[in-house]
Amino acid sequence: MVYGSGLENRRGRKVTVGSNPTLSASPPEERRKVSEPVSFTAIEAEAGRRFHDLMNRRDLFQKSSALGLGAALSTLPRLRAADKAANKIKVAVVALGRGMGHVQALLALPNVEIKYLAEVDPARLEKGLKVVADKQEVSCHGVKDFRSFLDDKELDAVFIATPNFWHTPAAVMALQAGKHVYVEKPGSQNAGEAELLVMAAQKSGKLVQMGNQRRTWMREAIEALHGGAIGTVRYGRGFYYNSRKETGALAIPAPADLDWNLWQGPVPDEPGRDLKKFAHYDWHWLWHWGNGEMGNNAIHTIDILRWGIKGEYPVKVTYNGGRYFYDDPQETPDTGNAVFDFGHAGIEWVQSSCHARAAEKPLSEVIFYGDNGTMAAGRDTWTVYDPKGAEVSKGKGAGGGDPAHFGNFIEAIRGNTRLNSPIDEGQKSTMMCHLANMAYRSNTVVRCDPRTGKILDNPEALKFWSRSYRAGWEIKI
Repeated sequence: MVYGSGLENRRGRKVTVGSNPTLSASPPEERRKVSEPVSFTAIEAEAGRRFHDLMNRRDLFQKSSALGLGAALSTLPRLRAADKAANKIKVAVVALGRGMGHVQALLALPNVEIKYLAEVDPARLEKGLKVVADKQEVSCHGVKDFRSFLDDKELDAVFIATPNFWHTPAAVMALQAGKHVYVEKPGSQNAGEAELLVMAAQKSGKLVQMGNQRRTWMREAIEALHGGAIGTVRYGRGFYYNSRKETGALAIPAPADLDWNLWQGPVPDEPGRDLKKFAHYDWHWLWHWGNGEMGNNAIHTIDILRWGIKGEYPVKVTYNGGRYFYDDPQETPDTGNAVFDFGHAGIEWVQSSCHARAAEKPLSEVIFYGDNGTMAAGRDTWTVYDPKGAEVSKGKGAGGGDPAHFGNFIEAIRGNTRLNSPIDEGQKSTMMCHLANMAYRSNTVVRCDPRTGKILDNPEALKFWSRSYRAGWEIKI
């Protein structure tokens, strides 16, 4: 089946759209085997290319004495063009809800080619292809099943913006195919997957960046905090206020031609549940599919708070609240407070998903409290206050929006920098969200090993550590 095969971009280039029906409903082991992961890292490969470029340049200028300076200089444009081609990063984007933000950010970056878009909703796929066609010289291929392009040896990286329950399975498949991976937050739907994802990244030797952009936007603020702006940091608070409406009433109807089998992917059927009114968004609020506001929004600020207090894993976690605002199918809380005790410092996340609390707006997204004052920080700005509440100073970082965080990942692939949010670090913060959800669902205080994040002596909470999968979709590392 081919969608929108007659599309052309403004330059008259054809836009390729299609799917591989043999992959549509098949579990991973029914695919042909992907190539084995390479035995060297992206950085080593890049270093090798640069070494050969350097040797070529040196040889050029040694020959220039015999050929003449003009002949040598005439060769430079060709070398520069070769350098540019060697540094081009070819990527694929999977799922085009949040994934359209990925597309726009990638199109803004130099020398990046979006080679594939994958989406189970034909209308979203067609829209995404039009956006790429308008801005990119090279044709982009559209497919329904992302597994169809994993064996493409020209493909460098896969960007995953699927629903949360697909994050780890899709990332593992891409890693095992030898691709670098950018995966949206939270990166895993449960604690067991968080462990598996980190293991898969380590085994593959590939780069994996998590989509918690504040790790890029707020670097300068955290540097100021760690530099002593408020002295020793004792506590941090994060906030999420919104005005969400009744679950299942969201005006994003699922199209009739959406491939539900592939949308569901590795997740077992949930008896008695008609998912059509919960796509493309309200699956977040059903435990079988999502992980509530913890995995949806708390991960952003909890990650910054953990970073700010220099925490690894908490020793104690509580999450109290409920579904207070509507009598509807939602299972996850709309209001609550999650508290994390790290021993040397603490973190609190305050949630009000269905009431904006406009009369009591906090100073910023996150607030840190230290011996010498308070710091309020949000995105790329921060303000420091003295112990009496008087403003002392303000700061502003480079910011840069999505392209800055995506660009950090692309430059890391090229070997020019380090990841701002490597997956092992990102999943420590995601694990905090999983621990909070387990505390809420088991109605217990969760105590942890601060070295590993493992739950101690709490069989009720451990019931929610991992999940089962549809037959043939189990994650194997």
